[in-house]
Amino acid sequence: MLRRLLLAACAAALPTLSAAPAAAQGTLRIGMTAADIPLTHGQPDQGFEGNRFTGIPLYDGLTQWDLSSAERPSVVLPALATEWSVDANDRTRWTFRLRRDARFHDGSPFNAEAVVWNVRKVLDREAPHFDPRQVGLTASRMPTLRRAEVIDEFTVALITSEPDSLLPINLTNLFMASPTHWAAMRAAQPSAEAAWNAFAANPSGTGPFRVTRFVPRERLEMARNDNYWGTKAKLDRVILLPIPEANARTAALLSNQVDWIEAPAPDSVPQMRSRNMVITQNLQPHVWPWQPCFTAGNPMTDVRVRRALNLAIDREGLRTLLGGFMVPAQGTVAPGHPWWGNPSFQIRTDRAEARRLLAEAGYGPQRPLTLKVQISASGSGQMQPLPMNEFLQQDLRQVGINIEFDVVEWNTLFANWRNGCAHASARGAHMTNVSFAAMDPFFAMVRFWDSKMAAPVSNNWGGFNSPRFDAMVAEARNSFEPAARDAALARLHAAGVEEALFIWIAHDVSPRAMNPRVRGYVQPQSWFVDLRLPFIQ
Repeated sequence: MLRRLLLAACAAALPTLSAAPAAAQGTLRIGMTAADIPLTHGQPDQGFEGNRFTGIPLYDGLTQWDLSSAERPSVVLPALATEWSVDANDRTRWTFRLRRDARFHDGSPFNAEAVVWNVRKVLDREAPHFDPRQVGLTASRMPTLRRAEVIDEFTVALITSEPDSLLPINLTNLFMASPTHWAAMRAAQPSAEAAWNAFAANPSGTGPFRVTRFVPRERLEMARNDNYWGTKAKLDRVILLPIPEANARTAALLSNQVDWIEAPAPDSVPQMRSRNMVITQNLQPHVWPWQPCFTAGNPMTDVRVRRALNLAIDREGLRTLLGGFMVPAQGTVAPGHPWWGNPSFQIRTDRAEARRLLAEAGYGPQRPLTLKVQISASGSGQMQPLPMNEFLQQDLRQVGINIEFDVVEWNTLFANWRNGCAHASARGAHMTNVSFAAMDPFFAMVRFWDSKMAAPVSNNWGGFNSPRFDAMVAEARNSFEPAARDAALARLHAAGVEEALFIWIAHDVSPRAMNPRVRGYVQPQSWFVDLRLPFIQ
């Protein structure tokens, strides 16, 4: 009864959704975890939920993830680039050959000049179209890229600061916006910033969908791009609705205001199933951790404290709380993965050993350890952050650790992640709780454990600095043969687990709930989805 009343109250509290049109043939309405529509100017915010819903559908990169299968891990495929190679004599220079049949939504052609323009928008402060807002969302995800050069109309060279075998993977995050369309916006606007704002309201990419209506904080409507160079979408339209609260998302689905919701409230799943809603999940290369700060004097600089935290957590209890929608984490990747590396420190629940390590580090009943964690109330990949963190808070009391929370809005937490723990925005937090995708070496490890990736360059929020780890990262970057790169990454991952460089808690399985009329959906082993595949029956 309480659950029904709560869902009814949530449904009543959704005035912006009541205006959502009834689901017509070919229209898919999605309830996101984000509190706002992710940026639409070509480099989305709101974490990777932004890439999922306004990046990949509206734009393309030179490379893309294979999102066609639920049974095999996603790999990188050609997209706007058809092939690429690194110069054997200069491994900082790559050549990319481009598609000849891609056009932007405004009808202008995609070519090498467009690639150079899009690289300059985030890397060249002297470029007239440089946008500082897009830098943090992009440059931190491809930190070795320095510039692009036109070779001919459909061939471009990309130059990196050092040999970097990971570049083609990183380029899945650089989305191509239309230079011609931006120039038209700029001609009518007083500044580059104003032109980008106008562009975001009426964007132009090369993707399988195009924007038809945009209401900030309320809705984004997209229609199928019938001139798309690749496989056309089956849906006529997609409507994105920001609904950050899990119970409100559930109420929206059950009241037929949406057809699909991200991260349903776990205790509402039986009710949704009783209403014939379809619940999907799949193991994701995605980690839900606490990331430590390594500034001088911080308790987290002591490996014994970090190991104790990893040993004190009842992950199976947390899985029960989440209705089974998680996999306990033993590292960034799971045992058996090519990058596992068989670390000597085994992450498990062992509270006696946790207490012993804390006592050895000088903490106990007479000197309790108090730690602050900066968290969000919702957000992309954050699963169910408030109940999960409250569970951990209670769990850690059993070994004498007091946890305090600094709760901020998701986009703020994500922005603070790029500022670093020494920045005022961290507000003295010893750890941050930002979930992350781990589908490639850079996102899984390099951006956290390479000292050159310290904030604000990338996501080494804690300022971790170790010559040993820098050397292992360099070895992986310089390994252009897959087997050698996997071996180097396995050594890096094993060392990271042994040093307990994260408090590893959960692997997301990305639960979604859908109306049974949604057909053709594939939940890949990826943080992303292909919105070209589903349709409404």
